[in-house]
Amino acid sequence: MPRFAANLTTMFNEVDFLDRFAAAAKVGFKGVEFLFPYDFPPGQLAQCLHQNNLQQVLFNTPAGDWHAGERGLACLPGRQSEFEDSLETMLAYAKILNCKQIHMLAGIPPQACPPQQATETFIRNLRKAATICRPHGIAVMIEPINHGDMPGYFLQHQSQAIKLLKLVQEDNVALQMDLYHCHLTEGNPARLIRDNFAHIGHFQIAGAPGRHEPDIGEVDYPALFDIIDELDYGGWIGCEYYPVAQTQAGLGWAAPYAIG
Repeated sequence: MPRFAANLTTMFNEVDFLDRFAAAAKVGFKGVEFLFPYDFPPGQLAQCLHQNNLQQVLFNTPAGDWHAGERGLACLPGRQSEFEDSLETMLAYAKILNCKQIHMLAGIPPQACPPQQATETFIRNLRKAATICRPHGIAVMIEPINHGDMPGYFLQHQSQAIKLLKLVQEDNVALQMDLYHCHLTEGNPARLIRDNFAHIGHFQIAGAPGRHEPDIGEVDYPALFDIIDELDYGGWIGCEYYPVAQTQAGLGWAAPYAIG
């Protein structure tokens, strides 16, 4: 049976962020993820996890200046020092939260940046992240994101991510396959799961289009969950969707998996 992690950035927005841990645990989630933890002291977040018997599954590396449109630093030439500082910030949180997976945001390269330079920068920084995380048993995820949601993002296709993973050849880097992005960008997520399964470290889901509950839209998620079970996936599936209304009211899709 799949293991689902509630994304506390997108779900349970009817309560304050620190109260979302209890809300997720109350309906049966055992794991949580979120985009960024950096607005809160790591000890405070760790206490929320402990009090609610939750596992921290994933969070993102710092994005740079989010409000200015930055979506990560890893592919940005000339920002290596800032990127390395961001890894130290991430690591401080990951150790206290006992989080064994992080998503390394690739970023949006400047229009004047040659694609090869962005690629070389990304590879160098991915190797750096892998090296820093390895002694702590932390895996580094990279995730293609569809052009409509994040125009210009460096990673957009599964094949591109797989090529980079093969170039990097680090044993603690993997693909974060968001099936919502897969459907919008490439279609046929069932084939993408099967073709790339050996490289997948984490899944995420949302209804497509719309990014609401996974039972809203064009994707047959129960069939995909069956494939994931068939392939004996042992990781988590992050629920990175925006509920149409109250979060709990939209959890009918999760009832077969003892959530709701």
